[in-house]
Amino acid sequence: MTQSMNDILHPRGDTAGSPDFPNAPAGWTRQNAETAASAEGLELSADHWYVVQSLQEYFARHDGPGVNARELCDALDEKFHSRGGLKFLYTLFPGGPISQGCRVAGIEPPAGSRDCGFGSVQ
Repeated sequence: MTQSMNDILHPRGDTAGSPDFPNAPAGWTRQNAETAASAEGLELSADHWYVVQSLQEYFARHDGPGVNARELCDALDEKFHSRGGLKFLYTLFPGGPISQGCRVAGIEPPAGSRDCGFGSVQ
């Protein structure tokens, strides 16, 4: 039996139900993200959705409990460098592109990302 990447990422058959988010965590939906964003005081735009996709992709590639917050921060800064890097991301997620972005993306933020001096704002 040939397995697709979706079968590998979601072995129990749990899928996000959206081809736009192939790396979404099991059980995550756009509606979940919109609800989380609303609770955070955010209105999601196309840029927000692109960050959500990027976070989900990063976590799919770096599976495991040891996701390093500093490496994630550097990866996001590099990916969005042409748009202004972290400054751009903070305009989208004023509560922190890592901690707030992960909550909207349905991902547990990495350890240390809730530190008010790194990736989050109080």
